[in-house]
Amino acid sequence: MTETRVTIAIAEGVADVRLARPDKLNALDPAMFAGIIDAIATLAAAPGLRAVVLSGEGRGFCAGLDMASMASAGSGIDLAARTHGPANDFQQVAWGWRTLAVPVIAALHGVAFGGGLQIASGADIRIAAPGTRLSVMEIKWGIVPDMAGYALWRGSVRDDALRELAYTAREFDAEEGRALGFVTRIADDPHAEAMALAQAIAGRNPHAIRAAKRLANLEGDAGGILTAESEEQAALLRTPNQIEAVMANMQKRPPRFED
Repeated sequence: MTETRVTIAIAEGVADVRLARPDKLNALDPAMFAGIIDAIATLAAAPGLRAVVLSGEGRGFCAGLDMASMASAGSGIDLAARTHGPANDFQQVAWGWRTLAVPVIAALHGVAFGGGLQIASGADIRIAAPGTRLSVMEIKWGIVPDMAGYALWRGSVRDDALRELAYTAREFDAEEGRALGFVTRIADDPHAEAMALAQAIAGRNPHAIRAAKRLANLEGDAGGILTAESEEQAALLRTPNQIEAVMANMQKRPPRFED
């Protein structure tokens, strides 16, 4: 029987998703890749989902590739196959979080190395425990980051710093990661902080949150983004959820939104 590599628990619109290979620091083997891809697909189809928290069980978030298991599966790897829109299977485990309709918050502790850092970078927000160890590690193995890292880091991580880290595999901590753009903020209990943030997001107009994520994901010229912004706003104004947001604020009560 295949061991579960990823667990999902959904309550009140918030999914608590955990990488579940703690004995190997949640290192990525073929079963973990498949488990993450399946989890993303499950969440994309989950009714009433408002936010996702992604974390790792045990002593760390993810130590990156399990090189021994991936080497044995190497002959079956097809990097050219675009299996998930613009992404291949290996990119989907990171890119897929960015394409989910709802915000994803990664809670990091221990280590986030190589592919683990790229998976975390697919989240909208990254909250790390003090001293969490990070690395763009691929050059150590004679390869480049190829799990969507460059696409995800563009615009958030300083270019010269990314080049240095990709060329050297130098390890850095959460504090430096925050300064460079890999980490959003630091918290003593990142999972609790991420869950609290997810619950706060879940209490907002879900249609507006999804629209905000679509806008945040846009790339291109300013004119196209300005047009998309206007279109999203026009689609929200005077809808039941938008009116409910106004009324709840005016009446100083919790809102009651519909999905």
